[in-house]
Amino acid sequence: MSLDWIYYAISWILLTWHSAWDAIGVPVGEVIGTNWAWILAIVFLVVTVRVILFPVFVKQIKSQRAMQALQPKVKELQEKHKGDRETLQKEMMELYRKEKANPLMGCLPMFLQIPVFLGLFHVLRRLNPDKSEAGKTLYGWTVGQFDSASSATIFTAPIAGKFGSTAEELARLGANGTTVKVIAGILVLVMMGTTYLTSRQMILKTGWAEDPQQRMIQRLMLYGIPLSLLISGAIFPIGVIIYWVTNNLFTLAQQQWVLRKFPPLVTNTKPGATAARNPVQPARTGGFLNRNKPAAQAPVKPAAPKVAGPKPGAKPTNPKKGGRPAKRQG
Repeated sequence: MSLDWIYYAISWILLTWHSAWDAIGVPVGEVIGTNWAWILAIVFLVVTVRVILFPVFVKQIKSQRAMQALQPKVKELQEKHKGDRETLQKEMMELYRKEKANPLMGCLPMFLQIPVFLGLFHVLRRLNPDKSEAGKTLYGWTVGQFDSASSATIFTAPIAGKFGSTAEELARLGANGTTVKVIAGILVLVMMGTTYLTSRQMILKTGWAEDPQQRMIQRLMLYGIPLSLLISGAIFPIGVIIYWVTNNLFTLAQQQWVLRKFPPLVTNTKPGATAARNPVQPARTGGFLNRNKPAAQAPVKPAAPKVAGPKPGAKPTNPKKGGRPAKRQG
């Protein structure tokens, strides 16, 4: 299947944002060794994609909440079918179907972004000043736009360069090999760190899954993917790494907002304790600058002490009289 439609879509969004920043007045030439109009075009490519995928992200959060709510039932099934893995898997699939929970929904936003990543990778990899005019105008580019992007840099390293660029590729881009390796290496480390933090942030809030398959996916997301980037990052153009880092930072901010607005279910993991679902959260008042202060409580007036009445038939007492008995008269 041809992926040209993805390349055209990515190119259109990238060129539209570049034209917008150019119209606003962002310098087209280098400032501090950086062509900011092209860097901002890549950054706002991320923003555009994330806005489009926001409804999918909300579904991801709902699915994660549903999976978390099912953890007690999953644990019961694991105890019930201990040693019978085939029956356990069938029972769990039936539970997920009945409760309309999808274990794979948590990875859906990432899977949907893979075509965007591959499209940007292909478009930036093509940036080569030596291409023919027909090659430069592919996917809706003009010759001027293609030449501008081919010479675009970040701190003097071309966005089309990569850590593993050959001497021939660096010569075509007019780049210094040491500079490209330093900038690309730093960005790869940042990419690995932010990828790890996005997974760690969600796991710390929702906890480790009881389901072995879910726990395996969590470990893969937390450790496997960041470590794989140490190798694969060497073949990514610098512009693609900028996209990945920006996407991770966007994810961190988005997850923080969602986790504050829709806190995860609180479960008591102590032995013998009952899990508390949907706990009542204290109301936040005071707006942006006073959001964490509890609502003010109205002062409670102290109750007046109750005075016991005289018992029926009791003689009235006069507190004004002294306690000394009266003298008898002889």
